[in-house]
Amino acid sequence: MIRYGDLKIETCRDVYEPAEDTFLLADNLEVGEGERVLEIGTGTGLVAIKASEKADVTATDINPAAVECARKNAVLNGSGLRVLQGDLFDPVRGEKFDVILFNTPYLPVGEEDITEGSIDLAWNGGPDGRRVIDRFLDDVAEHLKPGGRIQLVQSSLSDTKRTLERLRNLGFDAEVTASERYFFEEIVLIRAVMRGARDPLPVSHRTRGPHHPPCRPPALYPPGRRLF
Repeated sequence: MIRYGDLKIETCRDVYEPAEDTFLLADNLEVGEGERVLEIGTGTGLVAIKASEKADVTATDINPAAVECARKNAVLNGSGLRVLQGDLFDPVRGEKFDVILFNTPYLPVGEEDITEGSIDLAWNGGPDGRRVIDRFLDDVAEHLKPGGRIQLVQSSLSDTKRTLERLRNLGFDAEVTASERYFFEEIVLIRAVMRGARDPLPVSHRTRGPHHPPCRPPALYPPGRRLF
């Protein structure tokens, strides 16, 4: 079990465990009271459950084991979190949100490094690390309310500059708001707000969680992709 502030999070077999990228998002979470929030790729549900302390949260994951795990953790923590199974926005077609959160599968992974099992989907970003990031960016705007915003985690290995450029071309003001450096990569948190919209959440009202040290289990890295 992992403790994050007052939360108790059970880890589950075949589900990505909370790690340094999880905590980068959770520690810098920006949700307002009563907002509609979507987290894609929820894993154990830690970030979504934290967000649900203030907001109306829906969480999705393509991995059925993660959906079951997040539901169990929601019950454990008394959260009203809604958890749905499916790929990216498929489970919430036609719905719009104030905030969309995504700790993306950002590691560049060659075909020779892929192992069987749904947990691979938590980190496998394809050969350039962008296979899922770019699909997310293709559809994200249609699921945001006016003035909506995004918080997205990725690695410098999957081209942070390209993500910022794509967001700006899609009509967002985008910037890196937090980062952690590990040897030959930097994990970054990107915040994007629809251009021309008044920022609905002043800095003084943004959630800040407890700091956690990096703890991604090395065993979760695909062969040849262990980063520290």
